Amino acid sequence: MRSYCIEDVTKEHADRLAAALDAKGWRGPLEGIWYLPVDEERLSSEQQEHLDECGPYMMPLERIERPDVHAFKLELLVRARNRMRCSCICYAGPELREQMIERLDSLFRELDIPV
Repeated sequence: MRSYCIEDVTKEHADRLAAALDAKGWRGPLEGIWYLPVDEERLSSEQQEHLDECGPYMMPLERIERPDVHAFKLELLVRARNRMRCSCICYAGPELREQMIERLDSLFRELDIPV
């Protein structure tokens, strides 16, 4: 699995980011998982064709929490909310990957969380 990981986050900062993600309404069905929405204009042509049937599309963000480790892992696989398996589910292209990494990095900056 390809992913972007931000490590060495303090528990306090991890809690602050989790609260901000919840406030944005991005919380997933499992504790410690959020779904970052993908802008429609960044979708591949196939994903745009499948939008009504499979979409909306998102990229999962996971909080990794162990006694000595707090981190966040952004999965670079674009997933569909309404379908588990389809040819439209694929890794983000370079532009989308860059945009989503920047979105996550921006959240850390906005919350004044050093990484």
